[in-house]
Amino acid sequence: MKPISTFLVCFGISTVIFAQNATEILNNIDKNISAESRIIETVIIIHGKRNDRTMTTKSYTAGDKKSFTEYLSPARDKGTKMLKLEKELWVYSPSTDRTIMISGHMLRQSVMGSDLSYEDMMDDRKLKDTYTPTITGEEIIDGRKCHVLKLTAKVSDVAYHSQMMWVDKERFIPLKQQLYAKSGQLLKRISMSDVKQIKGRWFPMKMNYKDMLKDGDGTDWIINSIQFDEEIPEYIFSKAGLKQ
Repeated sequence: MKPISTFLVCFGISTVIFAQNATEILNNIDKNISAESRIIETVIIIHGKRNDRTMTTKSYTAGDKKSFTEYLSPARDKGTKMLKLEKELWVYSPSTDRTIMISGHMLRQSVMGSDLSYEDMMDDRKLKDTYTPTITGEEIIDGRKCHVLKLTAKVSDVAYHSQMMWVDKERFIPLKQQLYAKSGQLLKRISMSDVKQIKGRWFPMKMNYKDMLKDGDGTDWIINSIQFDEEIPEYIFSKAGLKQ
């Protein structure tokens, strides 16, 4: 029988290696998802209780501090714009010709009736900077072998205290996420599919967000085109440009 001290040393080493593997997985996810900049054209389909709504948008993101989104259709939403600068979020409505700042409890409100909140749109930080990961097991999702990670918030200003994440072992892309409140209540579920390789990185071209506190079948976020690390003019991220 091994001495207890030897067992504890071996156990300690294996725990460190396990933690390093979990951190490495998170780093690889960040390498796929994060970028210096992104330009994305999307179709958003909101599956409501009675009917569906479809919108199209174009978004520009620079790092995790700046983003701009313009709604292109339908006609009633066309011209609506959202601008994030650091921790401020501004929304311009063409119907009222007014710009308002979204803050406080308003950040938890639904964006355009979808299953995403303004809070969801605000946080574009790398996972490694906001969560501590542990590996809890392995599962098959859509025929792909996945690590199952539990992420626990290590900063206080995140929307979700913890997450469960199913990560493709080969491509290091989450295929499923469950987002939890501090109380342990499941708040949102996200499914990713149509994973494609773009400029050496893997990225899901379709995502379904489901607010577990709402009726309906969630909101599909379908990417028609995406560009990484392209130069974006600074005027895109100006408040003056919201009314243009």
